[in-house]
Amino acid sequence: MKIEQKKLTPGKIWETLRHDNFNPSLCNLVFAFGSTDRLSDLSLYENIRSTYPNADIMMNSTSGEIYNTEVNDETVSLTAINFEKTKIKTATVQISNFQNSFEAGKNLACSLDSANLKNVFVISDGQKVNGSDLVRGLQEFLPKGTIITGGLAGDGSRFQKTLVGLNETPIEGRIVAIGFYGDSLLITYGSVGGWDSFGPERLITKSKDNILYELDGIPALEIYKSYLGEYANELPSSGLLFPLSIRQKESDDYIVRTILAVSEEEKSLTFAGNMTQGHFARLMRANFDRLIEGASEAATNSIKEAEAKPDLAILISCVGRKLVLNQRIEEEVEMVRAIYGDDTAITGFYSYGEISPSFNFMKCELHNQTMTITTLTEK
Repeated sequence: MKIEQKKLTPGKIWETLRHDNFNPSLCNLVFAFGSTDRLSDLSLYENIRSTYPNADIMMNSTSGEIYNTEVNDETVSLTAINFEKTKIKTATVQISNFQNSFEAGKNLACSLDSANLKNVFVISDGQKVNGSDLVRGLQEFLPKGTIITGGLAGDGSRFQKTLVGLNETPIEGRIVAIGFYGDSLLITYGSVGGWDSFGPERLITKSKDNILYELDGIPALEIYKSYLGEYANELPSSGLLFPLSIRQKESDDYIVRTILAVSEEEKSLTFAGNMTQGHFARLMRANFDRLIEGASEAATNSIKEAEAKPDLAILISCVGRKLVLNQRIEEEVEMVRAIYGDDTAITGFYSYGEISPSFNFMKCELHNQTMTITTLTEK
């Protein structure tokens, strides 16, 4: 595997970080993570296409771009890859063409060849897609044992529109899946949070899919506002600072959900993933040190079974972590660099949701407020 990494600065100048004696015409795959404004520029895709004429080009908007150990805004973080032994195949769908997100995931899964498929990396629109149902559709129709990782595109803390594209200028409502094939590629992953729970645990008494209406029979928005205090006026963006942990009645395991939208009329909250009626929910808040340690733990988990440090690490971290850590945000990326060493290429973005198994042999889930890492190493 040979890698080239570049950054498009706010001044629209390309800066090169890594080259690897790279021949652009042999490039198989390009990841371009950028701000909504940058990706809305119609000339950007054509610029990238002219540089890498034979590559599949995957682009998505972010809530911050990861470039080596930098965390940037209003840039494009580009990673071009020349796989020497690994085959890739791609699929894309438009959410408006399907009845629901589960059906979109099913279509993507069925569009990829199943023979010798090792990993599916999926990037989805972050506003129009129910991430939980998308993952469920993928997992149900992909070959058993296929590793699924990826995330939901972002739009800063604006929540206005997110953009995703494959071999095109990115648009709203798009979902892209990349399948990796062959025995020469080692895929690993890690996903860790680092938030603290507080307040009483409450029963989800009324919900539909990813919309939460009531907790303990009380309108969900009322409960949220009572805890947020002065932050209540800044919803939905302030909700990123106070996610919910969700668990089933008979389980101690939980997943984290974060707010995407609020409805004053219905007193409801819309989350990035499903809020199942009958499950329990509890508010969470930031623990600075644990958030940063969580990034380190995710990196450590991703290489436990590996014989060497990875060639490439794709970091997808939640926008809520970025808002909380603020000036300390680069510390979580620096912790990952410390685990991998200097030779691993690092790229990624801040998202509206992260897709990964939590640990070995556990089914894939949509997560919020985690640092999720996918590593690729070509043997």
